Order: sequence, then C-alpha cells, then structure tokens
Amino acid sequence: MTSMRWWDAAVLGTAALLAVLLLVLTDVPWRIGVGVSGIALLVVAWIALGRRGTEAATVTPLIVAVVVASGLVVSAYPTLAIIQVIAYPIAWSFSATMRRAVVANIAIALAVGVGFLVSLGTGTANLVQTAFTVALSLIFSLAMGFWISRMTALGEERGRLLVELQGAQEQIAALNRAAGAADERERMARDLHDTIAQDLTGLVMLAQRARREATAPDATLALLEENARAALTETRALVAAGAAVADDGLDLASALHRLADRFMRETGVRVELSVDDSLALSRDVDVVALRCVQEALGNARKHARASRVTIDVSRVNDDRLRVRVIDDGIGFDPAAAPDGFGLTGMTERLSLVHGTLSVTSAPGAGTTLTAELPTDPGGVRA
Repeated sequence: MTSMRWWDAAVLGTAALLAVLLLVLTDVPWRIGVGVSGIALLVVAWIALGRRGTEAATVTPLIVAVVVASGLVVSAYPTLAIIQVIAYPIAWSFSATMRRAVVANIAIALAVGVGFLVSLGTGTANLVQTAFTVALSLIFSLAMGFWISRMTALGEERGRLLVELQGAQEQIAALNRAAGAADERERMARDLHDTIAQDLTGLVMLAQRARREATAPDATLALLEENARAALTETRALVAAGAAVADDGLDLASALHRLADRFMRETGVRVELSVDDSLALSRDVDVVALRCVQEALGNARKHARASRVTIDVSRVNDDRLRVRVIDDGIGFDPAAAPDGFGLTGMTERLSLVHGTLSVTSAPGAGTTLTAELPTDPGGVRA
C-alpha cells in the first residue's frame, strides 16, 4: 500500500509537471491538444491499470499506453521528453521478465524518437540530436535497470541464504540440545550404576545373608541399614546434580577408607588400601577415582570370589594419577569376556577427562584394573 502511494505521487506529479510545461512553453493549439491527450492517457492508464499492480492481464495494456503517451507528449514539445523519468521505471517495475522489460524500454525509446521527429522536424541536425538523446536515455535506463535488477536478485538470494542459515542454526541448536540431553543421560546412567546400583547390589547380598543368619541377624541388619542410608545419600546427591564424593565433606582418602571398610564388613573380603597422603585433586578427579574403585569393588563382589583386594591410588608423575585395584579372585579372559556396562561405563567416564583404562586378568590368576587420568581434567564434568 505504501509503495502504491509513492507510485501515485510519482505518476500524478510527473503528469502535473508536464501539463504546466506544456502550457508555459507553447500556445499552438495542435501541440496543446496532442500534449494534453498524452498526459491524459498516462493518468487514465495508471489509474485504470497501473494501480492494480503487476497482474498479467493489465501489464501489457499499461506498457502500451505508456509508450503511446510518451510519443504523444514528446510530439507536442521536445522538452516534455522528461516523461521518460516515469515511463522507463514503469517499464522495469511492471514487466514480468527481464526480456519484456528490455522490449518495453526499446519501445519507449522509439516512441520518444518519433515524438522528437514530429516536434523538431527531420533535418540532419535534428536527426543527430534525436538519435543522441534517445540512445543516451535508453542506455542509461538499461544500465540502471540491469543494475537495480541485479541488486534485487542479490538481495533476494541473500534473504534466501539468511533464511537457510537461520534454519541451519536452529537445527544445530536442536542437535546441541539433544546431544547435551544425551550426555546428561549417559552421565546419570554412569552415576546410577556406580553408586546406587552398587549399594543396591550390596543390599541384596546382605538380605540374602540375613536370611541365612536367622539365629544372629543383628550385625547383618545393621549393615543393611547402613547400605540403605548410603543409597539414600547417593540418591539425594544425584537428584541435586551434585554427584559429590561425599556430602559430609570427606576427601578422597576418607571416602575410600569408608568404602573399603563397608566392603569388608559386607563381604568378609580383606581390603588393603594405599592412598598417597600428598594428593590434592580437583573435585572432578576425586569423583572419577572414587567411581573407578566403586566399579572395581562391585565387579569383585559379583564375579571374582576373591579373598583379598588391594587398592592403590598414587601419582604416576606431576600431572597423572593412577588408580589400581587388584584382586586374587578367579580371574577371566578379557578377550572373551562379554561387554558389561560397568567396564564400558568406566571407560567412557575416563575418556571424558582424557583418562585410560586397562584390565589385566587370566583364568585363575586374579584381576588387575588400572585407571590413569590427568590430575587436572580441564573442568570436564565426570
């Protein structure tokens, strides 16, 4: 609507200017009659056809009317060739294709040329002047039209690319959200397996022991209560997204001592624990180290049939930590063992902090699980 108002102002303003110039520049009746006819044709064609926009049914009659009006106006007086300032833009704006716009421009130029010959005459000087003026106007119109069309095409292409870019950004954002959700689910699954699942496994085994110890179940029931409380603490930590080593402020060494003590009381397996007292690790490293030990003890509980487990946590060098868990159980063939979630989850957890896991075992020779990780994981959440 705003664009059409600008067109109204341009067409009617040009028509008014042409009328004023016609009346000022000549008093010859036939010139005034021809000029007024051309101006009237321009105005009527615009109101009847141009204001309907670029409808296919009205464009061709509009262009024809503009061509005829241009020839009539210039025939009345050569100065009225300023009609070209509105005729050429109409040809460019309302033509459906570039080819039709060029044809319309040529038609307007020819009509203006004929008008010059009528108003000026066919003398040699007039022919040269007419040819020069018409050619210059046509070349300028074509140059401007091609340039504007090119700019318009580039603008449309950039708009299309912008829409595609925005769509791609939305897709990337959605993929990032999905990846983040998947990572969080995997992290939660690891934490559940390494904490609550291990505690619940202990509860099941203690419950089985309690059924066998019907004559003296008090100690076993106490262990059941302790394990249940530990599982509750771990659950609360996970719900709070803390996954802390311990909610009561214990460091890694204290947490490992508590874990080893509970494991010995639950299973009767002797645990020898060695932790470097000089260790001052970040929370992420503490969590990974503790989870590795928990998983190793869980495997020893379920599969090893061990009588002794050795846990050693020490530095390899200034920037590497080694966690080693050794049991004297029945062992297994690592190459033939099925992929369990425990070792897979531990490997994934270590990879997040650029750590590695190795398992050494053989049937009847016990198992040694060794995890190495940097003492500074760079803030990667375990």
